[in-house]
Amino acid sequence: MSEGFALFDTAIGTCGVAWNARGLTGVQLPQSEGGDPRVRMARRHPQAVEADPPLAVAEAISGMQALLTGERRDLLEVELDDRAISPLSARIYQISRAIPPGQTLTYGDIAKQLGDVSLSRAVGQALGANPWPIVVPCHRILAAGGRKGGFSAPGGADTKLRMLEIEGALSPETLPLFGGR
Repeated sequence: MSEGFALFDTAIGTCGVAWNARGLTGVQLPQSEGGDPRVRMARRHPQAVEADPPLAVAEAISGMQALLTGERRDLLEVELDDRAISPLSARIYQISRAIPPGQTLTYGDIAKQLGDVSLSRAVGQALGANPWPIVVPCHRILAAGGRKGGFSAPGGADTKLRMLEIEGALSPETLPLFGGR
């Protein structure tokens, strides 16, 4: 089998993961409005066949499940097949993966790390196309001023907020920025 996929349960709902021999090719967050997650996985990964995950993928799944219950997991050990992304996106994802659970950066912070604050929009675009949410923690990236900004995954900003709450990244002071309690 050249590419496989599996579904798995988490504290935020049923997620999916696709892989090949080089690593994960995609992670799927739960759908916000029902629907069959297998159909969505088949659409995103047409060459993938549903299968039992190999050991490395099973360990990645366990890590994602643990992170989504509040364990401090960075998932840096998870191998990604990043051949289909641009060098700029790869660098953005590398910076994003270095953000520890419970912490956040802004799009501008990442652009500064790239050496050009004018890249903030490119950072947002790359994160909006992130094929590996959870593993590449795009939910930890905020808009200027610590505002939630966009989140293109199913459930939108509500999913982002829930993931940040699970990780303990939100304080009573920051909740109003998110429209929270």
